[in-house]
Order: sequence, then C-alpha cells, then structure tokens
Amino acid sequence: MSVSREDIEAARDDPKLANVLYHDWEAGSYDEKWSISYDERCVTYARDRFAFVAGWPDTPYPRALELGSGTGFFLLNLMQAGLAARGSVTDISPGMVSVALRNAGSLGLDVDGRVADAETIPYEDASFDLVVGHAVLHHIPEVERALREVLRVLKPGGRFVFAGEPTRYGDYVARRLSRATWWTATRVTRLPALSGWRRPQRELDESSQAAALEAVVDLHTFRPASLRRMAIAAGAVDVTVRTEELTAAWFGWPVRTFEAAVPPGKLGWDWAMFAYRTWQRLSALDRRLSTVVPAGLFYNALVSGIRPGVPDHGDT
Repeated sequence: MSVSREDIEAARDDPKLANVLYHDWEAGSYDEKWSISYDERCVTYARDRFAFVAGWPDTPYPRALELGSGTGFFLLNLMQAGLAARGSVTDISPGMVSVALRNAGSLGLDVDGRVADAETIPYEDASFDLVVGHAVLHHIPEVERALREVLRVLKPGGRFVFAGEPTRYGDYVARRLSRATWWTATRVTRLPALSGWRRPQRELDESSQAAALEAVVDLHTFRPASLRRMAIAAGAVDVTVRTEELTAAWFGWPVRTFEAAVPPGKLGWDWAMFAYRTWQRLSALDRRLSTVVPAGLFYNALVSGIRPGVPDHGDT
C-alpha cells in the first residue's frame, strides 16, 4: 500500500484517518523497520519496561488487553515472559491487527483481536485484569477519554501500564537528531564510492512520505507531571510515572534513522549487536543519571495506575 500526497493532506485534519493510513501502510514492514522481534531480546525489553514502572506480579494476569497494539510487540512479548495467560489486541488499523494476530498464532499464544478506536473500546465493563500499550497514547486525540475507557474495561483493582511515550524535551531532541542523520546519510551516499550504500530513490521517497505522515499521527508529547495528572483525572489511583532513555535516545534515534537510510541487510548482524549492546550500556548509564537529571529531560515516559475497587480474585 502507498499513500499519496492527497491522502496526507486529507489526513492533516483527521488524525484518526491519518493513523489508519499510516499504520496500514507500515503494517507489513513495521517489525523490520523498528527491529521488533519475539525472541529473548525483545521479551527482556518488554518485561523490563513493565517492571520498571509497575513491578512484576507473583502470578500471571488471567486476561490482558493491548491498546493500539500495532503488530503486537508489547503484549506478545509480555505474554512470552509469563505476564498474562490470555490476550486481546486492538488497533485502529486493520492491517496492524491482522499482523498482530498472525504473530500471536506463530508464537502459539492465546490471543484474539479487534479493530478498535481507543476512545471507544469495544469490550464490556470489567473485562480485563490488565491493559497495556506501547507508544500509543501520543497517537490518540483525546488521551484522558481513552484512559477513562481503559479504566472502564478493567476489573476493580486491575492495572494499566503504558510505556514508550515521548516527553516534550526528549521528542524535540530526537526529531532534530533524526533529521540531521537522514540529511547526512542520504547526501553522503550520493558519492560514487558509497553508491552501494544508497537505497533506491523510490524507497527513499516512500520513506520521506512515511515520515510526513508520521508527523501527522504523532499528536502529543508529555510532561511527566501532566501525564500523571491526566491519569488521576481519568479516575486512576496509585498512579506512577517514570522516565528513561537520555543518552540512549541520543544514540538510538540516529542509529534507527541511519538504518532506514541504507539498504536492508547492508549493515549485518555485527552492526545489530553493536547497536543493541551500546543501547543497553547507555540505558544502564541513564538509570544512574536519573538520580540527578530532571525527569522531563529523558525521552520515554511510562505511566501505570489502578482502577479503584477491590479485586475479585475468584473472577477470571
């Protein structure tokens, strides 16, 4: 699927249409684009993100929902880590739901899925023990309304965890690093000696189109304190907001952009492991820096909260 300039212009005034167009377009290549996998690397990443903001439960949640699931990255890897027994994936993009269900099937996970608007979740009240999402809140026009829906479909005492949300300052820095990297990589590879590192012009044009539409679907950035207030206003209790990735984001965004600017597979396994291990080391450094650096300067925000009420442990 390709998206025309006319599609992009029409989507500028309709963020939900923009999200459908962009994510349907990206569904088939999304996992490759963002180096998403369903092995130990991403299982560990998902488990660590959840535990960082909410701890890790003693027993699995009986039933979990992922909001804005994309290809299923967060929930499927959390299920592989033992967080939940059954899962449901939802996304406004039919293409993403299709890929998520295919991924779940290949992993042998008990998962169903529905195309759904996050502001009107198509499940009954108190259907889930856990709701999760990764890099989804910043795509939703009315975030507080979506959080109210999350609390509605949670059982009393049920928890939500959203990770991967861009902070205002972190997003500002990441976008400028990415633009500078893209500009440099696409110009340097015009040199005859580096022509083998240049992607075909058609693919570069499609990446530029995707970037233009991505700018339309990214609706919000968050200040940690305002994200916490929003969750409380929606009705959540025991709300926690944490941030992560400072130097890791300064490294990670140029790396991702460079990878997108060169032919797929050109960099090889050694590069992938170098990038991943460097990101791990910088993330560990950032954890230490978090004791002295203001939370708002980090790139990623994570938020967790609970639906008020006493859980019924006999209800599955």
